[in-house]
Amino acid sequence: MAVTAKLVKELREKTGAGMMDCKNALVETDGDIDKAIDVLREKGLSKAAKKADRIAAEGLVRLAFNEDHSKAAVVEVNSETDFVAKNEEFVEFVEGLAAKALEADAASMDDFMAQPFGEEGTVQDALTAKISKIGEKLSIRRFQVLKTPGTVYTGYMHNGGLIGVIVGIKTDASAAEIETTGKDVAMQVASMSPRFVTEAEADPAWLASEKEIAIQQLLNEGKPEKLIDKIIPGKMKAVLKEVCLVDQKFVKNSDQTVGQYVEESAKALGKDMALAEMVRYEVGEGIEKRNENFAEEVAAQMNK
Repeated sequence: MAVTAKLVKELREKTGAGMMDCKNALVETDGDIDKAIDVLREKGLSKAAKKADRIAAEGLVRLAFNEDHSKAAVVEVNSETDFVAKNEEFVEFVEGLAAKALEADAASMDDFMAQPFGEEGTVQDALTAKISKIGEKLSIRRFQVLKTPGTVYTGYMHNGGLIGVIVGIKTDASAAEIETTGKDVAMQVASMSPRFVTEAEADPAWLASEKEIAIQQLLNEGKPEKLIDKIIPGKMKAVLKEVCLVDQKFVKNSDQTVGQYVEESAKALGKDMALAEMVRYEVGEGIEKRNENFAEEVAAQMNK
């Protein structure tokens, strides 16, 4: 695949690495941008590896819970501009969709779009009507429903709904009893973006990829190849502590882990609590945003 200036620019925006480093990485990976990101990470050249899934679209995330919080739903709806995302009618529409997701138990997006939605027909009909009225492309990007037996769900929305988190706690306690603990943990998920709840949930393919990157980093640092096998277990343990929720340092008290905080809260309550599930939606993550000057956009609209 040809390495174009556009590809180099995209990789540079995602990693913060130098232009030539980006070009060389793309040449090395035959234009595969995901592999090029890994190459830059291996060489220690990626200044912003976490930006690979950058925020790149406008919209809102909304949460919904049933009365006893034994069931929860989250939905993301995208818009072209943040002006629409802040529009009261749009906000109400997204809140209605979250409530519908909670009620409907749809098995797929197609199933969800076919659900009845008030007097407007189906969810798809309502979306089409909103697009026509607002005059901007809208998209129901994703939704998820959580309802594991014995689990109580709490949530947190950050920055008006740009990030939405649901945390599930296995417990006999009520939603009111675990509300503070659940919200604290949900805020942790929002700010620290863990990938897994525990090490046991870590994806084998992801672990294998991270191990290869760690090995290459050690070799590039000049570590003797014969020592790599002895160093890697500790290196991977450190990686897992950063991405597993229960092992992360608690943002409200760095002297303890999130798991220790939950244990402490359970002891104070006198009822068992165990972190079981989490979902974190961030508006536009993984979608590339148009880079347009607003004045130029307005001018373009006026010239139509």
